Amino acid sequence: MGFLFLPVPELAISASLPKSTLELIEKAKIAPTVLEGIDKELEVPKDWLEKAKKEGRVRVRGTPGVARIEKSIFAPFRERYPFITLEFSGTNQEDRAVKTLVAYRSGRIIGDVVHSVSAALVMYIEAKAAEDLRSIPNWRNVPEGVKDPDGLWIAPTQSYWCMGYNTKLVKKEDLPKKWEDLLVNPQWRGGRLAIANRPTQWALQLWKTKGEKWTKDFLTKFFTEVKPQFRKEGTSTVPELLAAGEFHAVIPVSHDEIHERALKGAPVSFTCPEFVPAPVSETVMLKGTPNLHAARIYLNWILSKEGQLTAYLVRYATPTHKDLQRKEFVPFAEEILGKERVVTDARFEQEVLPSLNDFWNRLWLRGEGR
Repeated sequence: MGFLFLPVPELAISASLPKSTLELIEKAKIAPTVLEGIDKELEVPKDWLEKAKKEGRVRVRGTPGVARIEKSIFAPFRERYPFITLEFSGTNQEDRAVKTLVAYRSGRIIGDVVHSVSAALVMYIEAKAAEDLRSIPNWRNVPEGVKDPDGLWIAPTQSYWCMGYNTKLVKKEDLPKKWEDLLVNPQWRGGRLAIANRPTQWALQLWKTKGEKWTKDFLTKFFTEVKPQFRKEGTSTVPELLAAGEFHAVIPVSHDEIHERALKGAPVSFTCPEFVPAPVSETVMLKGTPNLHAARIYLNWILSKEGQLTAYLVRYATPTHKDLQRKEFVPFAEEILGKERVVTDARFEQEVLPSLNDFWNRLWLRGEGR
């Protein structure tokens, strides 16, 4: 049996890490020094720990994708905080966000933390159902733009939605440098380019950056002149169809979905023209939860370098932690880092989405021949 000899600083850091964290970073061949300062990050007021022990649990409502791998993602948390039972349920947006809020309005709290509340966020804010998160120590390590100025939501991870392409069918010189390039290059006509029915993941960001008139003109030409394939499949199915050559490229698709397929050897890659659409997936804590301190400790861990690195290594979820904005932890970093990233949240969606959806739906239905 061989022995792993580490420099003294790495030995000191390793000694403070849970076994599951060490196993993950060793498998990924990452130096433990990436987690330097983790003990300081995870310091919380002593009374939080005492009260969390009495509460005994935290109920987290998240997505079905996370539910399938939640034992791996939360193993370090469970090792660090064995006195908190983490109950994770992964459901669709209606069950996860909307039904939790409906229960809250009727006086019942059926979840303590809700991830990916999406469009329901505005309803949470109007119902005064979201706890102020600014007392959580690792709040300070997440940059502005991916957290609420009033402390009502925060994004532990970041997705980027641009264009996925099949590397066997598309030449690099044909990739668009600007979004307008899609309108003039014949490579994208004849059904070679597919479009998913998700305007909130890219058209909303076009609207925010370019304005209403430019976006409507662009989308009109895109639908009527480029005439893309219309795809209704889910976010995990579209990359599979892309890899199979069902179409040459697709918009929009998330960088982490493409990255996962590329690591498995699929002939797919990711590109972003001009600016990078970066819709935010908001996380909230229910106000008045009986498990307040356990929920705070859970969120503090999720926002720490350990929590975010674990999510990246297990499911390629890109961190928002300021110290992890590095090419090693951002798939297709050359297409993302250094470019303008356009972030939109639920408040902006509420303002713009009714007009965008109305315009988009008319183009979509017309394109389907209805």
